[in-house]
Amino acid sequence: MSSRNHTLVTEFILLGLTDDPVLEKILFGVFLMIYLITLAGNLCMILLIGTNSHLQTPMYFFLSHLSFVDICYSSNITPNMLHNFLSDQKTISYAGCFTQCLLFIALVITEFYILASMAVDRYVAICSPLHYSTRMSRNICISLVMVPYTFGFLNGLSQALLTFHLSFCGSLEIHHFYCADPPLIMLACSDTYVKKTAMFVVAGFTLSSSLFIILLSYLFIIAAVLRIRSAEGRYKAFSTCGSHLTTVAIFYGTLFCMYLRTPTEKSVEESRIIAVIYASLSPMLNPMIYSLRNKDVIHAMQQRIKGNLLHEIAV
Repeated sequence: MSSRNHTLVTEFILLGLTDDPVLEKILFGVFLMIYLITLAGNLCMILLIGTNSHLQTPMYFFLSHLSFVDICYSSNITPNMLHNFLSDQKTISYAGCFTQCLLFIALVITEFYILASMAVDRYVAICSPLHYSTRMSRNICISLVMVPYTFGFLNGLSQALLTFHLSFCGSLEIHHFYCADPPLIMLACSDTYVKKTAMFVVAGFTLSSSLFIILLSYLFIIAAVLRIRSAEGRYKAFSTCGSHLTTVAIFYGTLFCMYLRTPTEKSVEESRIIAVIYASLSPMLNPMIYSLRNKDVIHAMQQRIKGNLLHEIAV
């Protein structure tokens, strides 16, 4: 297929989750509520961490960046999905699709390695508490978030360029609610071997390397915790890791199902359901998981609420 035909593509059609008009309106209400909760929860987490002196630690520094990535992640997909629920023209421009694809991959990879950085932080805190302040200095923490952002963006850009270098000459209907790699590959009428190989290599490497860091960190953490004699001490050590492990299980589990499979009509159809979990539910649940299971965050929230009430009474 000539590149001339490839350049004629100006937009794609997103088929979304359903073509039932009544169900679309219901889903619009559901996903609008999820999106608003996601924005409110993650923004509150960022503001709470940024304004509370007791939360100025590496763990909460990483958590604030996790919340920022979740806001960007959800905002990259949900507004366009909400628009399409109410619109007869469920299209997305070629440039918009490229941007959405690039940002999605970049933000997913960034979140992988921020979760890995959080695991390293917990390892240092539990296994080397006396050296925690030096080993997790501000410069090191900044490096542990800047590297994921840079690595994520470069990978997202390279993968998006490979995808949109393909020729699209037949149907332009994407069987998904956002511009994802697997359904886009299914639309290509040029050779997709290089793109598929690159996708599996990048997905396999980022998933396995970041998960390896997390699992290795927790192996050392478990070994250290088991050496603690008191049951209360063991519980306290493990409780600081519970929220992180819950987030890791949700995020990695769904993405393993999504990307480490050959793109087929069946896998692409199944991936739409899986994608709802990591694209909408995971960003909404993360601040809830960390706030409900974390005494420091709960205490900071209580202080903020009391402070606001006292201020209103005084006024």
